[in-house]
Amino acid sequence: MNKSITNIYVLVLLFFITACQSPEARAPISRSSGSYIKEMAQRNKALTQKEQKLIMQYIKADSLHDYQDSKNGFWYTYDIKSELDTVTPKFGDRVFYTYSVRSFNGDTIYSAEALQPQNYLMDKETLFSGLRQGLKLMKTGEKVTFLFLSQKAYGFYGDKNKIGSNIPLICNVSLDSIQQQ
Repeated sequence: MNKSITNIYVLVLLFFITACQSPEARAPISRSSGSYIKEMAQRNKALTQKEQKLIMQYIKADSLHDYQDSKNGFWYTYDIKSELDTVTPKFGDRVFYTYSVRSFNGDTIYSAEALQPQNYLMDKETLFSGLRQGLKLMKTGEKVTFLFLSQKAYGFYGDKNKIGSNIPLICNVSLDSIQQQ
């Protein structure tokens, strides 16, 4: 009897010793070399260069307008410029504007009539980054043509309606009024 009790104690002791050990961590199945990120960065650089070339060709072909390069990564020209007014929209101001959207092959994607007059609470509502930054440059009564790289417009996803993936855009914007906060 002593021998069987001893065997049971030994088995229980072995069970606890092996059960209390933490399992070995498994090695990862796949290792990432960062090549995907590098490929995407190269792809984005190539896309940006292609779009910039398209925009530069457009600017060169439009000899009637003087385009400016913004610090925010888009180009613009004034169709109507206000020399008297000095007020531009600030954070929290409500702006009332109309705009249309065209592609660089000349097709109208959205007309001003289809988009209807818009109002936007500066930096407090959703608006694609190029237009948001462009509105900040405008004064009441001005009409501006903006040339946006796709990354400043709707980017990779498009607008899930008429604007596809990675489409640079031309927007004609008319700022009707600014309601200061």
